[in-house]
Amino acid sequence: MKNNNRRIWIARLLIGWVFATNIQCAILFILFPGRYLFGFELTGIGGNGAIQGFGILFLMWNVPYSVALIQPNKNRLSLLEAVVMQAIGFVGETLLLIFLPQGHLFMAGTVIRFIVFDGSGLVLLLLSAWISRGEVKLNNSILT
Repeated sequence: MKNNNRRIWIARLLIGWVFATNIQCAILFILFPGRYLFGFELTGIGGNGAIQGFGILFLMWNVPYSVALIQPNKNRLSLLEAVVMQAIGFVGETLLLIFLPQGHLFMAGTVIRFIVFDGSGLVLLLLSAWISRGEVKLNNSILT
């Protein structure tokens, strides 16, 4: 029991790190959008709104992360959803970088930072899923 409890806390710490960095990014995008305009090649009020919108999306996307953080072994579906979401971000950003036309060095730099950000988060979430794995019991009542 003690070993299982330790594994769950390690999994929580890994999920918590990803969750906290995502929330930090969201808050900074919402409160200080002007700091990030240049990296996205955006300007003005529309650019500020777009960056703030990214921040709001970051908050929305973190719902399964927060549920997984509470009990990664019991809220396994939320943890797996977070893994898939993180993988989509990593793959999508990688494709974005591959197909980004030359001459957009600042945007490429921003995309690379997101690839590193989401790639490291993906590794941590996968590790958390592996650490918190256990016997999975299906509840038939949710399937009917």
